Amino acid sequence: MNKLISLSLKGYVVSFIALCAVTFGAQVHAINCSNIPAWSSTTTYNVAGTQVQTANQAYSNKWWTLNENPTASGQWGVWALVGTCDGVVTSSKAASSVPASSVPSSVKSSTAVQSSVVMISSSSVGGNCASVQYVAGTTYNAGQLVQNAGNEYRCDIAGWCSSTAAWAYAPGTGSAWGSAWTLVRSCSGGASSTPSSVVSSVKSSSPSSVASSISSSVSSIGNNKLPKHALVGYWHNFDNGSGLIRVANVDSAWDVIVVAFADDAGNGSVAFNLDPALNKAQFIADVAAKRASGKTVVLSFGGQNGTVTLNNSTNVTNFVNSTTAIMNEYGFDGIDIDLESGAGVAWGAAVVTNLPIAVKQLKAKFPNLYLSMAPEHPYVQGGYIAASGIWGAYLPMIDSLRNELSILHVQLYNNGGLSTPYSGQALAAGSVDFMVASIKMLIEGFPMANNTTFQGLRPDQVALGLPSGPSSAGSGQATTNDINSAVNCLAKLVSCGSIRPNQAYPTFRGVMTWSINWDVHDGRNFSVPVGNNLKALP
Repeated sequence: MNKLISLSLKGYVVSFIALCAVTFGAQVHAINCSNIPAWSSTTTYNVAGTQVQTANQAYSNKWWTLNENPTASGQWGVWALVGTCDGVVTSSKAASSVPASSVPSSVKSSTAVQSSVVMISSSSVGGNCASVQYVAGTTYNAGQLVQNAGNEYRCDIAGWCSSTAAWAYAPGTGSAWGSAWTLVRSCSGGASSTPSSVVSSVKSSSPSSVASSISSSVSSIGNNKLPKHALVGYWHNFDNGSGLIRVANVDSAWDVIVVAFADDAGNGSVAFNLDPALNKAQFIADVAAKRASGKTVVLSFGGQNGTVTLNNSTNVTNFVNSTTAIMNEYGFDGIDIDLESGAGVAWGAAVVTNLPIAVKQLKAKFPNLYLSMAPEHPYVQGGYIAASGIWGAYLPMIDSLRNELSILHVQLYNNGGLSTPYSGQALAAGSVDFMVASIKMLIEGFPMANNTTFQGLRPDQVALGLPSGPSSAGSGQATTNDINSAVNCLAKLVSCGSIRPNQAYPTFRGVMTWSINWDVHDGRNFSVPVGNNLKALP
């Protein structure tokens, strides 16, 4: 007897139509693999949709990847299972059934959930659909039903459902449609041609990954697209002399695009006001295109004059709600914290306590939230010489958010030299020793002036933060040769100066710069040599 089990990860409902337990089964389609190359751990797959085969299965990548075995790629990983290569349709089952009692009675809500999972033992619910035909650019509300390509879909993220970028968000056919829609049923009169396990935006992979997804909410927002070594750049939402450029025209060398900046709307709320010279619908489509190509796009809070208001719990709630709405509308992968002196970040300030609380609430809504921080170095390494005022004031926030943090790229410019435990005098800004010492402190930890110790971060959580050239900062510029030497010293223990890390850190994340716009203005003199060196690292 067929049983239909609907596992909804949208909201707080997990409904089961079963007697005692659920056994997860997934059809795998036969595929001719004669022209599909074997997967190689040394090959960089940088074009989404590239097919490979391994262990008698065919896979397709969803974004840039290197040395990530397709057979170990879970449901939300980089590789999607295409089919079996042996010409026989097989059925795989989880090693054990999942008792209904082991599934939590509630699942954390996410406003940007990637997909619901509909498990059907043999055929999908069929029938004629009365819903309207999907048309790109139409305003759709969350929960609204549409039909497209022979199936019916429910809108989950109104902003993305309403996008003009049909190639990205058209339900069932767009490259990122599962970020916005959930498959409801087939509109045909008979059995659905949909495979017996449907996962909206990615093809079903191992049943164990499907089972594990029941116990946590899922989101299309995520930082799992990061390459091992990343080039991060800030994109200006304003013209400060460097010129405005479309996100679509950002060079492919950039792995993370940080949109600068959000605005303080008061009482904790934030807003994103696109420069009047840019088209909003086009911008949203450009962000979607970059994300579909494997890039990460995030919104930054702060900058030289930027502020947020986080003085109390009401401010925190307003911050979280307004940020959630912006992320849903524009399709950002996460946020960047670039608060400086104008935002009142200092030891004992309310923002130091409340910002981590707000970020953790966002993380509950977006479990794969990308989070970066870009404080100036007095706010971080400055804690070595003082622990009051602004000196080291970011360290409590970094400690509170070390489990949520994707990348910390401290600004090594506009603030002079750096005092470290490794030299009797401040190191000159822009030197190889300056750059290596700054990262050594973040990874290996350092003693603070208040007689405590900052415990180091993982190497993959840390990147250099440098100006792209003479036009982009008042001081702190480094030559690209010295930047590459510092990176190679940190990652491989070669090209070091007098200061060396305790060991090579091959997972050291990379380099951030202010800014993409200035780099374009100056002829890409930063992104080409620095980006090429990062890509050449093992």
